[in-house]
Amino acid sequence: MTKNPKFMSVFSVLIKGYISEKQAVGYKFEKGTELLKRFDTFAYNRGVTEIVLTKELVMDWTARKPNETLSTQGGRISLLRGLAQYMNRIGYSSFIHPRAMVALDRYVYIPYIFTSDEIKRIFEVCDNYPSNDVTPNRHLVLPLLFRLLYGCGLRISEALNLTIQDVDLNKGTLYIRNTKFNKERILPMAESLIERCRNYCMTAQIGQMGNPYFFPSPFGGHYSESTIYKLFRDVLQQAGISHLGRGKGPRLHDFRHVFSVNCLKRWVLEGKDLNNCLPYLSAYLGHEDLRGSQRYLRLTADLYPDIISTIEASCSYTIPEVELYEAD
Repeated sequence: MTKNPKFMSVFSVLIKGYISEKQAVGYKFEKGTELLKRFDTFAYNRGVTEIVLTKELVMDWTARKPNETLSTQGGRISLLRGLAQYMNRIGYSSFIHPRAMVALDRYVYIPYIFTSDEIKRIFEVCDNYPSNDVTPNRHLVLPLLFRLLYGCGLRISEALNLTIQDVDLNKGTLYIRNTKFNKERILPMAESLIERCRNYCMTAQIGQMGNPYFFPSPFGGHYSESTIYKLFRDVLQQAGISHLGRGKGPRLHDFRHVFSVNCLKRWVLEGKDLNNCLPYLSAYLGHEDLRGSQRYLRLTADLYPDIISTIEASCSYTIPEVELYEAD
């Protein structure tokens, strides 16, 4: 989608105003802009001539489509609810989709938590992955990339967007920018990971071809998420780990969940006060608030029932009474 889409419906000016407002407070709002373009086209094709967001129009556009997940429908509902609230604030009559009409939750995905043995098998496959004439460095990229996801809890987009300057091999840190919630952060790495980064830079001759990215694609820019996901599926197959299909996992994002659960487990076993530690995990992961991190408490307790008494004794009031976990 183009960065400056052309809106054609009677809502075009208001849609542009809403987008500008969201971007002014720090949101990139790329996905939101894409969805608003779809709504604009929908309204234009319906021949809407009055600048009123009617209940009929809202309900028709937000109705669940065949094979659409509740999460995807929820994104459209949330987006149009935001537009309606904006229009009401500036004096235009707008129907706001009731929150109670659809049960939505950011945490519907149940993460796949790799065992220590599965992680070991994944890394063994990566360490022996063959080179390729078209992508000659992929056998060097995969072992380090997957270790960064596992060892630093990165989102795949954050890892692939790393530039050479973002990886400080002297201080042993990663500078994470342009993140999901616009939370730039600097992350320390373990010594073993720092050393792997140094070896990777020398072996893969990072930076010598003029590409600024730490994981450069042979076609320019950085490796795409879709390419890495295809390679990940192949690695899982070779490691003897079943892949359940699109959206059902295991996913690349599950490395991030494993990092978080292992971190909390280690703190509990070390006798740390999780009330004090949880904000550090939230900041390290780049969460918007503590809710995403809090759900890892329940997941950790469920996976390791032998330490649940310790968790509940130190911070039971922070453990959400749900069986749903972060999908971000």
